[in-house]
Amino acid sequence: MKIAFVGKGGSGKTTLSSLFIRHLAAARVPVIAVDADINQHLGAALGLDEAEAAALPAMGAHLPLIKDYLRGTNPRIPSADSMIKTTPPGEGSRLLRVGEDNVVYDTCARTVELDDTRVRLMATGPFTESDLGVACYHSKVGAVELCLNHLVDGREEYVVVDMTAGSDSFASGMFTRFDMTFLVAEPTRKGIAVYRQYKEYARDFGVPLKVVGNKVQGPDDLAFLRAEAGDDLLVTVGHSDWVRAMEKGRPTRFAYLEEANRRALETLHDSADAAYERRDWERYTRQMVHFHLKNAESWGNAKTGVDLAAQVDPAFVLFEGAATPQPA
Repeated sequence: MKIAFVGKGGSGKTTLSSLFIRHLAAARVPVIAVDADINQHLGAALGLDEAEAAALPAMGAHLPLIKDYLRGTNPRIPSADSMIKTTPPGEGSRLLRVGEDNVVYDTCARTVELDDTRVRLMATGPFTESDLGVACYHSKVGAVELCLNHLVDGREEYVVVDMTAGSDSFASGMFTRFDMTFLVAEPTRKGIAVYRQYKEYARDFGVPLKVVGNKVQGPDDLAFLRAEAGDDLLVTVGHSDWVRAMEKGRPTRFAYLEEANRRALETLHDSADAAYERRDWERYTRQMVHFHLKNAESWGNAKTGVDLAAQVDPAFVLFEGAATPQPA
C-alpha cells in the first residue's frame, strides 16, 4: 500500500507520517519510509540525530543508477539517459518490491531502528548550493516518482511518503501514485484552503483522500473541521507529550504514546487497509501513461532528444504479481 502524507507547511504532516510509520513497524508490518520533501525532517522525526540524518544518501544523486536498474531489458528504452521521472514500466523492466533486496535499496536506503523493530528510510535529498537557480523541486523528487512507477506492493506492505508542503505535489503526476492520501489539516482557514485545493485535484483523478485534523484543542476546533471537511474528516489528533519529548531528543518507547493518539493511528491503518479493496491496476497504469505522455510533450522530448511516447508498452499493465527480470 502506497500512502502519502500532505498538508501545508507546519501542519504536522511529517510528525504524523513518522507516527504512522512507527505504528506500522510496531505492528510488524513491512514498511519503507520516504522523505520526499526538500525540507528533510522525516529522519529526525524517526529518531536520527543531526549527523545521521545529514548522512542519508540522496536518491536524486543516484538517479542514473536507479534508471539503469529499472530499465532492465525493456526494448522500448534504449538507454537510461532517455528515461524521465514519469517513464512507465513495460515488458523487460525491473520492478521493485517492499521486502526485497536490490541495488536501489542498497544504495539509497538506510535502516532505522525503532525500539525493537526497524524500517527502511529513503530520502530525495535537500537542495544544495549548486541547485539554486538551475533546478526546481520536481527535479529532486523525480527519483521517488520513478520508483513508485515501478513498485508492486501488496496488502500489509507499506510505502509511506512524506510529501512536499502545500499543493505543489500536483505539479507532477506523483499524486496519483498512492492508494490513500492523508491530508493533515489544522483547524484554521489556511489549513482548510490547502484541503480544498487537494480535494479538487483528487476528485478529478479518483485519488482517495482523507483529512487528519491536527492540533485540535477542543470542541470548537473539531466543529470547524467537521463543517469544512465533512465526511472527508477521518480522525483528529491533539497535543502529545510523547511527541514533545521526541522533539526534544528524549523519546520514550512508542508503546507509551497516548492511548487516544494510538487509536487515531489505528484508524489511519484501517482506512489505508480498506483502500486495498478499491485498487484498480489498469487505471493506475493508465494514469501513469497519461502523465508520461503529458511530460514528454511539454518538456521531455526536447530534453532527451527522443520520442518518449515510444517508451509506452500498450500491452503492459502493472499488477501485484507482475514478474521482473533479475539482474545479470
